[in-house]
Amino acid sequence: MLTLEFAASFGRLTANHLWQSTAFAAVAVLLALALRANHARARFWLWLAASVKFLVPFSALAAVGATLGRWLLPATPVSRFPLVMEQIVQPFAPVQYPSLPVAASAPTASLLPALLLALWFCGFVAVLLYEWTRWHRVAAAVRSSTPVTVGRELEALWKVGQAIRLPTALRLVSSTAKLEPGVLGIFRPILWLPAGIGDRLDDAELEVILAHELCHIRRRDNLLATVHMVVEAIFWFHPMVWWLGARLEEERERACDEEVVRMGGEPQVYAESILKVCEFYLASPVACAAGVTGGELKKRIEGIMTNRFTRELNFGKKLLLAVMATAVLAVPIVIGLMNPARSRAQAQTAVPPSFEVASLKAINSAMRQMGPARSPGRFTWTTGLQDLVEYAYHLQHFRISGEIPDRENVLYRVDATMSPAATDDQVRLMLQSLLADRFKMVSHRVTKEADGYNLSSLEGGPKIHEAKEGEQSPPMPESLPESWGRGSPNPAFDGTVFNHIPEVGIVEVVGRKVTMLQLCEELERIEEAVVWDRTGVQGKYYFAFRFAMPNGPDDADAPPLGAALQRSLGLKLEKHKGPVEMLVIDHIEKEPTEN
Repeated sequence: MLTLEFAASFGRLTANHLWQSTAFAAVAVLLALALRANHARARFWLWLAASVKFLVPFSALAAVGATLGRWLLPATPVSRFPLVMEQIVQPFAPVQYPSLPVAASAPTASLLPALLLALWFCGFVAVLLYEWTRWHRVAAAVRSSTPVTVGRELEALWKVGQAIRLPTALRLVSSTAKLEPGVLGIFRPILWLPAGIGDRLDDAELEVILAHELCHIRRRDNLLATVHMVVEAIFWFHPMVWWLGARLEEERERACDEEVVRMGGEPQVYAESILKVCEFYLASPVACAAGVTGGELKKRIEGIMTNRFTRELNFGKKLLLAVMATAVLAVPIVIGLMNPARSRAQAQTAVPPSFEVASLKAINSAMRQMGPARSPGRFTWTTGLQDLVEYAYHLQHFRISGEIPDRENVLYRVDATMSPAATDDQVRLMLQSLLADRFKMVSHRVTKEADGYNLSSLEGGPKIHEAKEGEQSPPMPESLPESWGRGSPNPAFDGTVFNHIPEVGIVEVVGRKVTMLQLCEELERIEEAVVWDRTGVQGKYYFAFRFAMPNGPDDADAPPLGAALQRSLGLKLEKHKGPVEMLVIDHIEKEPTEN
């Protein structure tokens, strides 16, 4: 299933790659302008490099550098940290100590990523089908052609072949299709000539047309055109890709024109032969079947007649292109190469957050606190080891695997000081450090498929009252029936209060300034299963409802939990199975070390 987390991550990577490739193409445009008076083949390779860049993310080059860095750069000796640091500090990632809030870490499905993926796939398939249809038309015409074994055309081909390295696997065929002369195929090219072309062109004209086609073969233009066709299929939505395709076709034809003239072709004869082909034959409909009439024909004819193909790249321009090509390849690799060293340096200096002063003592008592007591700069709690682990990692017990020692009638008293400005998440991280230090706890995280519930809104939206800024209390008659009484939270308390009435099997729930994610956490405690927030509701809310526990009374005012959520809050719980992040405890001591 496509999740919002995965979609957001993939979207960021894609956007990053697209803007980098677009910027690279923009640099290619500037360089092409600087080379506009030089040979077309230089500009062609610039456009091809810009096209291929769409297939090669800089992050891939950085990954190559990172791999090389692991092999080549020696590891620096590191000081001995607790084993938990080895789980937290990993190379090639920022040092983080996640608190793993339950609802936030549960992947949430979204229809939008799936729709975008479907739209891209439709475009991808459409482009491939369009190109295949055009190629199939040309291929069918070539397959029905007649091999040329004798005649004026074959003699002209071998004459031109003395000046150009003629591929030994080249086949010459004559086609009755009304198509211009062209080349089909990449590794075993076929040069086709329209039937009767010898009657329309004299010897000199026929030779320059054949020379043009042989230049396409020698340059491997069909292969390079296929590469760009792949780019167009994958990035069909990007206008720059199609613009690059037009530039590639234009410059490849000019490059062949330059080569024909350089080989001694008479410009006027060459220009007239192209015009005659255009007059009597249709151009090839597919980019990977190189012909003779492609590109901007008017500019090509002007270039041929004025013979503007003489200026070579000087040393300065060659040096500039070499430096830029080296930088494009080397900079991402060097960045990746340096990552291992930087990550190792971080591993030596980074320290997980911890309490300023902490005391942890085992006490023989059965009186545990329901939750930790917090005041500015102070954290105290008397509870069991299981509760400490669940609170530290912000996970319910069903998302923790591995044995946690349960000592009978033994609780632990935690008394710690920290910065008054410390947040709840920071306190949880400090408690993780305390567990690693005193209980030698080592753990890792895995993702597994698990049964759970989706919490979503009924049609019409949830029936909850938003907590507005500055509002002191919710509208009591609707959200909190007066008959409940015992479930009323302290006006200064923000959160959820459960009032369990065991004698009648009913639970009253009152929430004050609670988010949907927090509500999901509370529902997880009740259902002992993961609850994913699918409401899409943001902000904090007041709410109140009551429900009957399993095997509880048949009370119209206290239906089962699912029905209570629908009736009182306009929310529904639906069974769902999906990936869940789990905490696996590899090791934890039975008794803590001394303070």
